[in-house]
Amino acid sequence: MSHMPSLFVSHGSPMLPLEPGTAGPMLKALGRDLPQPAAILAFSPHWMSRVPAVGSSPKPATIHDFGGFDPALHDLRYPAAGNPELAQRVAGLLQAAGWPAALDPGRGLDHGVWVPLRFMFPQADVPVVPLAMPWPLDAAGAYKLGQVLAPLADDGVLLFGTGSLTHNLHEFHPGAATDEPPEPYVLEFVDWMRDAIERGATDALLDYRRQAPHAVRAHPSDEHLLPLFWALGAAGKTAKPQHRSGGVHYGTLSMDAWVLA
Repeated sequence: MSHMPSLFVSHGSPMLPLEPGTAGPMLKALGRDLPQPAAILAFSPHWMSRVPAVGSSPKPATIHDFGGFDPALHDLRYPAAGNPELAQRVAGLLQAAGWPAALDPGRGLDHGVWVPLRFMFPQADVPVVPLAMPWPLDAAGAYKLGQVLAPLADDGVLLFGTGSLTHNLHEFHPGAATDEPPEPYVLEFVDWMRDAIERGATDALLDYRRQAPHAVRAHPSDEHLLPLFWALGAAGKTAKPQHRSGGVHYGTLSMDAWVLA
């Protein structure tokens, strides 16, 4: 079984399936370029828990955890299988590292997981196991959590962090066009993040809220960026980042992705 890269993608708005903009084609190409995973472990900010929880359903449901968007979104399904054996292994790795972890046999796939995966693996033929974000969590904690789960990559498991490179919903206007011109602060923040990731500047990245320009404006709360640090931790410091640009949606949501191999 080949060693799988770790991955961070920006899933943006729930409207992505209906308004793919530049990110949809990028995600489709990304899915074609990746080696076929044996399974996917998905880490999303849309499932939080006081302790790490792992979805162990053999048939996880598609969760429509949003409101106020086009009703057609509620008709979409992503019927990927689960993998209870992988869920048990994830819980075991966490417990061995001192993280209390529990299995949740009723948990499905939130929109942060199934929305990008519909583009990347449209046949839904790769089993998906969701991992809750333990809360509270910071960048350093997310990085350490990824390090604990790094051995899974040797068994062909894609460690899939899904969030948003920028995520200020106070400035998100659903009536805006997908290709609205990007806000200048978004571009400045994205440029800093791209450069730091390319240089492998882990310490600066983990301290991004103090060092990156407009960090608090780009992320009033940082749960949507923590999957990036999780993926970086899983990949390790020797990984070579491969950047994929998905543009900026609605002027504020950067849709960048990184393959960390």
